[in-house]
Amino acid sequence: MPIDPKAVSSYLQSLPAIYSEPANAGDVSFLGRFLLAFEQVLTGLPGLTGRAPEPSLGLEETIAAIATLFDPKASWDAILPDKETQKEFLQWLAGWEALGLRADWTEAQQRDFLARIVPLYRRRGTKENLAELLRIYTGLSPVISAVDDLEFQIGVHSSIGVDTKLDGGAPHFFHVSVTMSSPDQESLKRQRLIATALIDLQKPAHTDYELEIRADSMQIGVRSHIGIDTLLGDIL
Repeated sequence: MPIDPKAVSSYLQSLPAIYSEPANAGDVSFLGRFLLAFEQVLTGLPGLTGRAPEPSLGLEETIAAIATLFDPKASWDAILPDKETQKEFLQWLAGWEALGLRADWTEAQQRDFLARIVPLYRRRGTKENLAELLRIYTGLSPVISAVDDLEFQIGVHSSIGVDTKLDGGAPHFFHVSVTMSSPDQESLKRQRLIATALIDLQKPAHTDYELEIRADSMQIGVRSHIGIDTLLGDIL
């Protein structure tokens, strides 16, 4: 529908009265019509046509609401109505925090992660920070311990000639263990890659570690199905 021919910009009210006078009697002020374009850009200016306008923000409102984009938990529908643009912006926002978003996460999970990551950065390099990030990225509950924290138990977590030292362990060394309930080869490889990359990124530079991924014991009919989520032999 065409713009109302009698509509004029409200910006005329901020100008001297002489600018509101039309060139000919009965005409609409040319300047009032001319300023409509600028008012539309700056304010959104609803109601120029004879129908109800679709919701939109003017430039002034967009600038005022821009802080909303840096809150992952906020609704972006008003300032970014296109859903695909919102997904792209989430990836861009994650880049600011030097972390990537998993492709298999839902949008709600991605937003929740971004909302939590900044407070976690305050604890970067700590055991608690690493454990929380591993829980978020892998969905597993890691157990992180320094070698000196492990009690010497043959047959439990100590193997002669493999992981035991009588004169103490390596300095600045820690052990990370995660348990998967229903592992398959593809999931194991993916989770190991994710966990390794995350630990390398978050650990203090002077430390070293060992990553162990375990699987719950096989129980046919309970949590194990032959040919689906059972493995014979060592986990990769």
